[in-house]
Amino acid sequence: MRYQYTIVLERNEEGGYKVTVPALKGCITEGDTLTEAIANAQEAIACYLESLLQHGEPVPPRYLFH
Repeated sequence: MRYQYTIVLERNEEGGYKVTVPALKGCITEGDTLTEAIANAQEAIACYLESLLQHGEPVPPRYLFH
């Protein structure tokens, strides 16, 4: 299965980007460049979902692809 979530990118005043994932409470990361921020978001989402599955918690629905 492949999950797809919306990310929100915000430019930091001091440089770089902050990334949040609204559907995954507390899933936040950052990156110095836009490319790095997006890559870090993908990794953060994967780790977040892995943790949910390991603890037997439900995965929040967003978009689900088989």
